[in-house]
Amino acid sequence: MRRINLISDKSARPLLEIRDLNLDFGTPRGRIHALRNVSLDVPAAQVVGIVGESGSGKSTLAYTVIGLLSENAEITAGNILFAGRDLLSMPVQARRRLLGDRLSMIFQDPMTALNPVRTIESQMIDIQHHEQGSRSKKGARAIDMLHRVGIPDPRSRIGAYPHHFSGGMRQRICIAMALLVKPALLIADEPTTGLDATLEVQIIRLLKDLQKEIGCSILFVSHHLGAVAELCDRVAVMYAGEVVEEGSVRDIFHNPAHPYTRALLECDPGRIRQRTRTLPTIPGEVPSLLGNRKGCIFRARCSQAFSRCVHEDPVEYRIGLDQVARCHLLDEERLVSA
Repeated sequence: MRRINLISDKSARPLLEIRDLNLDFGTPRGRIHALRNVSLDVPAAQVVGIVGESGSGKSTLAYTVIGLLSENAEITAGNILFAGRDLLSMPVQARRRLLGDRLSMIFQDPMTALNPVRTIESQMIDIQHHEQGSRSKKGARAIDMLHRVGIPDPRSRIGAYPHHFSGGMRQRICIAMALLVKPALLIADEPTTGLDATLEVQIIRLLKDLQKEIGCSILFVSHHLGAVAELCDRVAVMYAGEVVEEGSVRDIFHNPAHPYTRALLECDPGRIRQRTRTLPTIPGEVPSLLGNRKGCIFRARCSQAFSRCVHEDPVEYRIGLDQVARCHLLDEERLVSA
């Protein structure tokens, strides 16, 4: 699958380069093709969002990058390059040394991400195992980071256990732990899921401020379009294991090119201007990913589908300078205009 380079500065290589990635899950019913020909760049010091419906492959992609996959997962093709090194061909120990150092992650549920029988202090000290210094110095760095993420009176509360904190405070602790090692790449897997709207805004602003301060890149997985618009520089739209559109936040939100992206934006409650009892939805269901299939994966739910969508896999087409989408309509429009 050809890849159109969207990096304007050819000399600036992206920090993370995902190339033609394919991943399957083995099940008693057959192989589930969870990721298919996924290509994505995360430039240095930028925030790239991944959006899509539940089951679109967002979290699977994030866990593949960090290397946390179940035993029935198999990467069948592709590369994941981090700072020019292929993570998939790297020895296990070498890859582990990157975790908690140059690669860090914030998980969806902070209660399951934190060890319930250990204090916050012990967990924050242990995560600094790559750092030099005594436990007291590491403890001081942990207190400072808790203060920066807004934990009140961190010096006295660092000795508490996770259940002593609210959901929003636990998520702040997880952010503090992830950023404590000053990673080059932070992967955030729906870090605001389960939080109320006020806390969600606070967490997004906190991530934005800390990202600018530390200068790291963030791969931000979310189903909340408002959070993506607030935090991210670029957006990749995923559907049923494929990246169907990618571009800058402004281009994707103001000039969506793929029918799925447009349908997704139309379903955003933040865009509804009139009172209604019926929220907009995308008709149909996400297709099964069992077995091989030909053509556009979105065609069964697309009102603009035509015969070419059934028989031919769409490739990437450029829209403007900084946006690409996989849709046959874009090629048809070029043929008509030509």
